[in-house]
Amino acid sequence: MAPVLKVENLTHLYSEGTPFERVAIKDVCFEADKGEIIGIIGHTGSGKSTFIQHLNGLLKPSSGKVYFNGEDIWASKETVHGVRFKVGLVFQYPEYQLFEETVYKDIAFGPKNMKLSEAEIDARVREAADFTGVTEEMLQKSPFDLSGGQKRRVAIAGVIAMRPEVLILDEPTAGLDPQGSEEILDNIRYYHKKMGSTVIFVTHSMEEIANTVDRLAVFSDSQIVMQGTPREVFARDKELEAINLSVPEVTRVMLRLKELGLSLDASSFTVEQAKATLVGLGKERGLC
Repeated sequence: MAPVLKVENLTHLYSEGTPFERVAIKDVCFEADKGEIIGIIGHTGSGKSTFIQHLNGLLKPSSGKVYFNGEDIWASKETVHGVRFKVGLVFQYPEYQLFEETVYKDIAFGPKNMKLSEAEIDARVREAADFTGVTEEMLQKSPFDLSGGQKRRVAIAGVIAMRPEVLILDEPTAGLDPQGSEEILDNIRYYHKKMGSTVIFVTHSMEEIANTVDRLAVFSDSQIVMQGTPREVFARDKELEAINLSVPEVTRVMLRLKELGLSLDASSFTVEQAKATLVGLGKERGLC
């Protein structure tokens, strides 16, 4: 099966041809299959936010290609315009982009631009609200009367309402407390499970990404430096530390136990995995 998104040798230069020219991303190759949930991680300035803005045509490559369902998204103006409805992008702090009188109207904004019928718009608004935990009562309120976490849900719902084949989120939990962060992640997991859409999200949190994604792409110095499952990537802890990233705390503990001489699989990246590994080791040694 062909990937839903494919990036070939993508390079982007800011202020190209001026004394201020700067390489934002360089020679990046990437694929996303239908139904995958992929995490993108990297330190500030590594190129990840610039990269995702190419995936729905907000930025045009200086060189290289971006394909959606096998078609170059820059093949024509009509193609790139259509892709922006099919590849939905939720920016960091999207609540600052809310502007309508009611939450309902804000969520309906994208579907209206798609020239859908009123009945279809209403169905999509309510579907997106359900995915993101936006209640009927909230739909009638001004978005400016909501809490920060509620506004974030409304902003995400506005993109989901367009039913994109690919949903991209840039730091969806930024600035939220732990409970708010987990609620947003639960919303994303629920949406992914029900719709089967491809989901790509950028985060700084190794713990968040470990519990959510099928695959990781790690950015450093404008390039993807490693890709793989969370288990594969977190096993390369020394390489991650060299680019100012760290594995989840539970993985660090397991790696340290292995260094101290315990014969175990140290690639656990959730508490549940670590518990199962340690219980299994205990049983082998007759300790439990």
